[in-house]
Amino acid sequence: MKVTLFDLDHTLLPLDSDYAWGEFTTAMGWTDSAEFLRRNDAFYRAYQEGTLDIHDYVRFATDAVRRKGPALSAAAHENFMRMVIRPAMQPQALALVQGHRDAGDNLLIVTATNEFVTRPIADAFGVTELLAVQLERDTRPGGTGWITGEIVGIPTFREGKVARMEQWLGQRHLHWSDLQTTFYSDSINDLPLLEKVNNPVATNPDDKLRSIAGQRGWRILELFPSK
Repeated sequence: MKVTLFDLDHTLLPLDSDYAWGEFTTAMGWTDSAEFLRRNDAFYRAYQEGTLDIHDYVRFATDAVRRKGPALSAAAHENFMRMVIRPAMQPQALALVQGHRDAGDNLLIVTATNEFVTRPIADAFGVTELLAVQLERDTRPGGTGWITGEIVGIPTFREGKVARMEQWLGQRHLHWSDLQTTFYSDSINDLPLLEKVNNPVATNPDDKLRSIAGQRGWRILELFPSK
């Protein structure tokens, strides 16, 4: 059984969808622009350095959506897809996904960005299986039913991507040894999963991942001209 895994941000997309969503909603006036930019940039630097507290970040990243509610948030996301994401979906990335689909691979997107932001993006790439940060909803009696800002289960971040993949395999009564696995990622944060698969592909890699890929003889794929 062939399984191909894709990171999303800076791998299939030449941008960070979570960061871009924050910029998009800030431009709509949903957040204070100066304060949001300061905190968003700080979280993004921590992500690049491998020091991000994913729980703090998700509370921050979902704050505006929590306040605006499901209807306004869904409408804004449709505009985000139309204005930001679809124009950024480059032919070579679509062709990469399609090539693995044509080869009969089982496809998954495994991303540290939350499911609210990424589910429509995965759908746009034609990938049904999405492992993303799962968001808790207020399901208490009389609760809002909307997201709370907390994470459900294991976040798909660093070693959490391996754990969530193992849950996915266990639900299908599969083991790593049953599969031929490929994983495309740009980020040093994904080293645990890259080390787990049969075919790691450093895709538009950051400097740290590029160095490790070179040392280990991993394939390096430049999908986009530059990050």
